Amino acid sequence: MSSAKITTKNSKIIARISLTFFVLVNFIWLVLPFLMAGLWSLVDPKQPWSYPDILPPSLSLERWQMVWENTSLPEAMFNSYTIAPTVSLITISLSIPTAYAFGRMEFRGKKIAELLTLIPLVIPGMIIALFFSRMLLDLNISNPFVGIVIGHVVLTLPYAIRILSAGFSSVPQDLIEASRDLGASKFTVFKDVYMPMLKPSFLASIIFCLVKSIEEFAISFVIGSPDFITVPTILYSFLGYSFIRPNAAVVSIILLVPNIILMMIIEKLLKGNYLSQSTGKA
Repeated sequence: MSSAKITTKNSKIIARISLTFFVLVNFIWLVLPFLMAGLWSLVDPKQPWSYPDILPPSLSLERWQMVWENTSLPEAMFNSYTIAPTVSLITISLSIPTAYAFGRMEFRGKKIAELLTLIPLVIPGMIIALFFSRMLLDLNISNPFVGIVIGHVVLTLPYAIRILSAGFSSVPQDLIEASRDLGASKFTVFKDVYMPMLKPSFLASIIFCLVKSIEEFAISFVIGSPDFITVPTILYSFLGYSFIRPNAAVVSIILLVPNIILMMIIEKLLKGNYLSQSTGKA
């Protein structure tokens, strides 16, 4: 009995230490940078914040107004939030056949094919951007919107294929065979069997593609600059030669907040047993 109490007590101590470490790491890694960006974005231009002041001497929203009115941020936001949905739709459409093959079929060289789809994840973004800029010149594609969309699709395809292939593989084979035995066509099987169970995978893939496209810098900069700008290219311009920390803080928050919202949606979608819910066994 005493050993059981000691084990329970030790387990509680370990759980508390783990929870404390988790909270501390997340505060240093996530919360603290976000708070610092928020403070820098609210620094009054007339009273700069510098050492040894611990906090800004004065806070105002004037910096937000200046960035909005005196930079190309509205145009960059329009470009970014037009490219991202386009990339998501194209990526999902292109990834469905490959994801189905990886998730539902067995064929020779499958493992190698799955590995090859991950190549864009290990190649530096700037190298891909330079390759695409040359390829677009050879193909006489001068529209920067089209070029950036093509580049972003290549970068987001591995995410969509991996997520959707996992979704396809989780669909029970007995349900598919039962629907076929009842005379369902291939389209009916896909619509009534696959789609209800694949809905979380589709939504998660779309959101991953949106986040990746919105924050991508290298391809947007190499192919689009200087005429076609996105939010990341404006952010890096503030972090470059003309380093303006408060302006960069404003743009980084504008870039970060939608991504946080999208990641929270991902967490909500991936939480729980969707497969058991779809089969009525939740």
